[in-house]
Amino acid sequence: MEPTIAAAVIVHDGRVLLIRRRVAEVSLLWQFPAGKVEPDEASEQAAAREALEEAGVVAEPLSVIGERLHPTSGRRVVYVACRWLSGEARAASPREVAEVAWVRLDGIPQLVPGGLFGPVQAYLDEALPH
Repeated sequence: MEPTIAAAVIVHDGRVLLIRRRVAEVSLLWQFPAGKVEPDEASEQAAAREALEEAGVVAEPLSVIGERLHPTSGRRVVYVACRWLSGEARAASPREVAEVAWVRLDGIPQLVPGGLFGPVQAYLDEALPH
């Protein structure tokens, strides 16, 4: 069975953190910092760990926004709302991450043309200024 993926949805200063993968997973290029949940880990812990490993930021997990089988990758993804605590966002894992960006709400469609998972979009609609 494929491991569950935890994705960190980090909102800070009116923007959300996205990373650009060095190698796209199918059509996924820009996404939230994300990775496999280890056997001894909660999804919230995994999301915070991946944020640090991939984007160099310390984030506090707040709550699970939702989960789904991703329509592109087929993997189970748990989306975790996180608060940025510290760190300058950067491509902390150059082998995996090509670029990071703090993106305003209106900039997401250009980077994620397929749109976001409904509950994540609803969360960002509430959390980010329009």
